Amino acid sequence: MNKTVKEILMIITGSFIFAIGVNYFAIPNRLSEGGVIGITIVTFYLFDWSPGIVNFILNTSLVAVGYKFFDKRVIVYTVIAIIFSSLFLHFTVGWGDEINGDTLLAALFAGLSVGLGLGLIFRSGGTSGGSAILARLGNQLLGWTIGKGMLVIDIAVIVVSSLIIGQEKAMYTLISVYVGAKVIDVVVEGANERTAVMIISSHPDQVLDAVTNKMDRGITILEGRGGYTKSHREVLYLVINRYEIVPFRKIIMTIDPEAYVTVHGVQEIFRKGYKGR
Repeated sequence: MNKTVKEILMIITGSFIFAIGVNYFAIPNRLSEGGVIGITIVTFYLFDWSPGIVNFILNTSLVAVGYKFFDKRVIVYTVIAIIFSSLFLHFTVGWGDEINGDTLLAALFAGLSVGLGLGLIFRSGGTSGGSAILARLGNQLLGWTIGKGMLVIDIAVIVVSSLIIGQEKAMYTLISVYVGAKVIDVVVEGANERTAVMIISSHPDQVLDAVTNKMDRGITILEGRGGYTKSHREVLYLVINRYEIVPFRKIIMTIDPEAYVTVHGVQEIFRKGYKGR
């Protein structure tokens, strides 16, 4: 199947899952969301306006204003996402029922569904429209980072929503938004979070052999020099997945308990043929 067709199908699927999160879990339990969809939900509570129609009007208006901040492909995919998410939001109104006595469960599933839906859209190369465009405008006009811009927008919308849904529901909404953000990260970046490790050991050859043979991982050897002693040392560098940290730690403790080891997260790896395990 053509790559573009696959990406568009993924956007449509993500749009449907996103709409389910809003209409099946969030709205029946009187929760809200961050960003433009949060404004959409509030207008539904206040005026009973269709979430799909309001979502379409707000997002297309923002795309018209901020299209110059994105390339053509992203804009096309974003418009497709807006159209289908708006359609699904419109036609799935009333599907869900309130989960009596367990708002936390509703918040968790709302976050899971919205996060999964948006994650599929982002992974396909599109955006959700509204918040992303507003964040770009904040970056250009105020010098904010994209992350800071989206955070400010989400918090502002949830604070306003609290006047309508109450403080308790607003706090549950924060939980939903947090869960959604984590799910988006997993969908976009993958479940296997990569971690970079640097080792300075008195027994570099033994560490290299053990990691290569027992973990089946390649290691890069860097030349280092002590800042105080001026002595030359080999520095070992490798990238592993989170679940490999425990066996890696056991290897180091067995060979050289005095080794100096640093561990830090890796955002992304660019290398032809590389696949994290």
